[in-house]
Amino acid sequence: MATSAAPASKSQFAAIGLDMGGSSIKYALVGTDGKLVESTFNKALTPEGAHPEAVAEVMAQIIRDLQEVTGEDLAGLPAGVTVPGIVIDGVVHSAANIDKAWIGLDATSMLSKVLEREVYLLNDADAAGVAEVYAGAGSKDGQPLKGSTLLLTLGTGIGSAFFRDGVLFPNVEFGHLEIDGFDAESKAAARVMREENLSWEQYIARLQRYLSHVEFLCSPDLIVIGGAISEDHEHFLPKLDLRAKLVPAEFNNAAGVLGAAHRAMHPGN
Repeated sequence: MATSAAPASKSQFAAIGLDMGGSSIKYALVGTDGKLVESTFNKALTPEGAHPEAVAEVMAQIIRDLQEVTGEDLAGLPAGVTVPGIVIDGVVHSAANIDKAWIGLDATSMLSKVLEREVYLLNDADAAGVAEVYAGAGSKDGQPLKGSTLLLTLGTGIGSAFFRDGVLFPNVEFGHLEIDGFDAESKAAARVMREENLSWEQYIARLQRYLSHVEFLCSPDLIVIGGAISEDHEHFLPKLDLRAKLVPAEFNNAAGVLGAAHRAMHPGN
């Protein structure tokens, strides 16, 4: 599951990041400098069905693997954990591509007990937003940019995270806005390009319609576009016409891990 790496001092580690998806759990250690320890970044398969107890056991094994890789005792190191669902005060209120047993579960308490450490839980898109706002495209010199920043991840669906002066407004679901009688992500998520064989021009028209509506609703100063499609940002970002500044995300696969760990390091943010 993990590859070997040179041992490092425990003092170099500040938190563990665990980013749960329907198919895999990405993970890594984050150092006291707030940066991902690249040698520890890896992923494990999400157990079939993604039942909470099974997921917790996989996460416990991940931490044991990290201890073996680093040669360090990671006891007491806090963990940030993402879930693909709405999270309020540590309780999960929706479940996308994971077992419905998560709904209504105090997952923070359950995971803290199984992982034997402090656990900080947040929505997966919110975690990606935290990474961008505190260390990526929404930051400058390690500080969040002033004003309103919106992160949108374009993939199978549309994830969203909204910030004002670096303060997160959690569980914003802009991917599920109704536009022209349709759920927005059913028309503007990146997957529709492949499924409907859209040209860039056709997809850009849909994205323009969606982003114009979102901009009208929340007037962001900056929109950060994430998801794998952001690697092709030169094909579509310059062709979109918005008041807000549009930039590609700096972190993709590692964003959730980094953002989750940042929350564990700075619970007040």
